[in-house]
Amino acid sequence: MPILGTMITSTTYGMWLRGDQRGWVEDGQVLSHDPLLQLEEFSRLKYEPYLFAKSQLLDIGSMILASLDERLHLRPLALTIQTWHVHIVIPSATHTLPVIVKCFKDAVRYGLRIGRPIWTDGYDHRYCYDWERLHDRVHYVECHNTREGWPTQPWPQLLKWDEYVRTV
Repeated sequence: MPILGTMITSTTYGMWLRGDQRGWVEDGQVLSHDPLLQLEEFSRLKYEPYLFAKSQLLDIGSMILASLDERLHLRPLALTIQTWHVHIVIPSATHTLPVIVKCFKDAVRYGLRIGRPIWTDGYDHRYCYDWERLHDRVHYVECHNTREGWPTQPWPQLLKWDEYVRTV
C-alpha cells in the first residue's frame, strides 16, 4: 500500500524529554510519565530548553517552506509552527524523511542564527496510507493554526488539498 503522505513532528531543544508527563515515544511505543527519568534527562541538558518567540513563528514557517521548495522541490500540505514544536504534513515524496527533516531544521537554524541547539535530535513521523487518515492529519495541523488566530494555511506556498488529490 503506497504512502500518501506523512506527518512529521519535531520539538525544540529540551521541551519534550523522555519521561515527560504528557507521555513520550520510544521505538514507536507511547510510554507514560516517569518523573525520575524526566529529571535525569533534564540534568543532562547542556543548554536551557529552547522556545521560539511567538513573534517569529510565521517567519520560521516561511524559512521552512522556502528551504523545502528550493532544495527539495517539496510543497507540504500543512504546517504549523508553535513555540515548542513543529508539525508538517508532506505529500508522498521521493526524498527520505531524514533528508526532509534536516532540510527544514537547518533552514531554521541558519535563519535564526542562534549559536546553540534549538532542535531535539529526533522527530516523530506518522505515515498515512489512506485519504481519510491523511485528511485527518492535515486538519489536526490546521487546527493549531486557527488556535493561533491564523488562517488554516497561513503560507501561500502550501499545497492545497484539492490540488494534491487531483495529481495522485
